[in-house]
Amino acid sequence: MRAPESELLTRLFRAGLAAADPAHCLPPFLPTRPPAGRTLVLGAGKAAARMAATLVAHHNAHRLGPLGGAVVTPYGHGLKPGEQAEGIEILEAGHPVPDAGSLAAGSRILKLARDCQPADRCVVLLSGGASALLVHPATGFTLADKQHLTRSLLDSGASIAEINTVRRKLSSIKGGGLARQIRANQILLFAISDVPGDALVDIGSGPMSPDPATRAEARAIIARYGIALAPAVAQALEEVDPGTPATVPQVTARIVASSATAVAAAARSAEAAGWPALVLPEVSGPARDAARVHAALIRDLRARRQRTVLISGGETTVSVTHPEGRGGRNGEYLLALALALGSAAGVHALAADTDGLDGTGDNAGALLTPDTLQRAVGVGQDAVAQLAGQCSYDFFAALGDLLITGPTRTNVNDLRMTLIT
Repeated sequence: MRAPESELLTRLFRAGLAAADPAHCLPPFLPTRPPAGRTLVLGAGKAAARMAATLVAHHNAHRLGPLGGAVVTPYGHGLKPGEQAEGIEILEAGHPVPDAGSLAAGSRILKLARDCQPADRCVVLLSGGASALLVHPATGFTLADKQHLTRSLLDSGASIAEINTVRRKLSSIKGGGLARQIRANQILLFAISDVPGDALVDIGSGPMSPDPATRAEARAIIARYGIALAPAVAQALEEVDPGTPATVPQVTARIVASSATAVAAAARSAEAAGWPALVLPEVSGPARDAARVHAALIRDLRARRQRTVLISGGETTVSVTHPEGRGGRNGEYLLALALALGSAAGVHALAADTDGLDGTGDNAGALLTPDTLQRAVGVGQDAVAQLAGQCSYDFFAALGDLLITGPTRTNVNDLRMTLIT
């Protein structure tokens, strides 16, 4: 049985998830008047199926007329028993590396977009994960080329903005490519943001947003991380940018949930439980660097005997140097935090991904307790060696401190919380 402090942190995490659940955050933004024609629904991402079911329920309740379309979500993130999304095809595909299902989904959704008529209303549902799920490579290179590049980018430690800058330059569906195929006079975009800053062009690599970057910027990112490119990909990135960016039709876009949504909900839940909440700036950059910064702050607050719960959102990065290791950025953050604080840490902490999957494991994240390092010695876990080998999953699994939620069908980045007494 977990300590009351760990149970509290888990409740705070689940409060954040509930606030970012499409069934909660999407309906206030949906239209209540019917279009002149039909409603076409297109979508992609980890929350796509849940968003589609929510939209269909709203659509039927308001009697908004004919509806059809398709969304794509990762394997295992589809509709649950009892959920319905009549008229919407729920496709599944590979994530984080695209597969043949991703390619098929890209083709299917592009076809539906092209069939849209001016009198129709096109509703696009977008959430994190869409980049890998919705794929239509630019002319000249293959799915295998894209898979190799995706793995290299994910392992490099590049930020999501950098990764998506490269992706947009090698796709005919990203960077506004999908929007340019839609002929409806009314195009609505509802997005659940999983990117720092909530830039629409970075959510799912911006299928509905014009691409502000150049190929020179994409090449600079490739060079920065020393990524080897297939000849066809290198050639595509060497092409000259058009003088005038391709136009994108007018899209009415709304961010319905983001990291701030989950952070605010967790803070409210903490306050209700009698814990003053201190919300930190959104986190980015290497997970180990974030852990060291937070450890310094925790030591300062403990020295001043300031009872609080630190809460932060955002997304860290990990440069994969040990491909055989198991873990993710949240496990790496927590293990680095434990070592930075030392055996006298005296804090309880949680770090987890709101999509329910942290890196290569089946866990959302993990929990840290005041005796984590002491217990690790007792079960034969060398914390320093496990961090060096990027084996945070094995470390926390041996302690029984993995946080396992399964796919949450939302995605608003990570939540990190530390109780300081």
